[in-house]
Amino acid sequence: MSPSFNLQTCARPNILALEPYRCARDDYKDDGTNILLDANENAYGPSLSAATLSPSSPAAGPKINLQGLNRYPDPHQQVLKQLLCDLRTTHAHTSKTLSPANLFVGVGSDEAIDALLRAFCIPGVDRILTCPPTYGMYSVSAQVNDVSLVKVPLLPAPGFGVDVPAVLSALSNPDNKIKIVYLCSPGNPTGSLLAKEDIRQVLEHPSWNGVVVVDEAYIDFAPDEASLAEWVTEWPNLVVMQTLSKAFGLAGIRLGAAFTSPEIARLLNALKAPYNISNITSAIAEYAVSGEGLQVMREHKAKLIAQRERLIEELPKVEGVGRLRGGTMSNFLLYEILNKDGKPDNETALQVYEGLAETKGVVVRFRGREYGCEGCLRITVGTEEENTRLLKSLGKMLELVRGA
Repeated sequence: MSPSFNLQTCARPNILALEPYRCARDDYKDDGTNILLDANENAYGPSLSAATLSPSSPAAGPKINLQGLNRYPDPHQQVLKQLLCDLRTTHAHTSKTLSPANLFVGVGSDEAIDALLRAFCIPGVDRILTCPPTYGMYSVSAQVNDVSLVKVPLLPAPGFGVDVPAVLSALSNPDNKIKIVYLCSPGNPTGSLLAKEDIRQVLEHPSWNGVVVVDEAYIDFAPDEASLAEWVTEWPNLVVMQTLSKAFGLAGIRLGAAFTSPEIARLLNALKAPYNISNITSAIAEYAVSGEGLQVMREHKAKLIAQRERLIEELPKVEGVGRLRGGTMSNFLLYEILNKDGKPDNETALQVYEGLAETKGVVVRFRGREYGCEGCLRITVGTEEENTRLLKSLGKMLELVRGA
């Protein structure tokens, strides 16, 4: 044992103070009987065909050369990047066409979030702007990189739009030293799609020198052509992040993409690890965004949207469920939980959340401590069977908690 080593004085202070990102599964593990409606995963599974998943037909689906795993993967991922460009070039927002030079691919969107901070923010000096309630990893990654936050809350529910005047005012203040604005669209936990015109106004700020990041993790659950990915060909300071974790049902392969200008993409690709995307990950991802994989994804999406509509119709009928507080552009819904006096209440919502997980095996997400989300649970849309169990269990739990 070293007589001089002291972790408290050796480690960076911002890391010592760091609280890791938490999820419901830190408290409630999957024991094989739970239904997991907490992490906004695709309940219908990955965008792989039945033949691909069948052990009786190993030749079908992604061509993964296991004999080649002794070789490093392609550091540039040109084939995958071109497929992603083909998918997101819709010409709905511009006549220009995306190319692989517009792309960075990483280990989930989280790698892009971190890479942007490292590329643009000087630790201990620069800041980022976030709009709560929003995805928690922006703040976690900022703290890891010793970057402070400026918070401009979204407009009140149910719209949860960008407070454009407040954002522009914050960016106009040179003392804020803001380098990046992180906007989530559709939002998490709000489920609301941000207005294109609001994003345009931030991009057009006349004096601010910084980057606007639009996180489109849930964009495939929004209307067709809602994605602004191709808009990066028009705006040199725009980054649009996407992932295969949600609509594509591939959270387990950890593949994210950042569409941006060739200049910013070059920076991100220069600072990444040389072989950050494995052979297996890229093979599955290439299949998922090819013709056959897209067909499976769209079939699963149609089922999820149908179940989303079912929950929108059925949840308000459950005694003790209040208003839908966010939008309907994702694979989750944000609902108030009411106390026995009919008011949204964090204590009641937390008891329902814990009771569902501990006694009913139904894991959702308590979001009541997020800005503008008092008394709210975020519920991932499940399969027909899972949603039936959710509705039944939620009714019984609310009756128990509210009657106590």
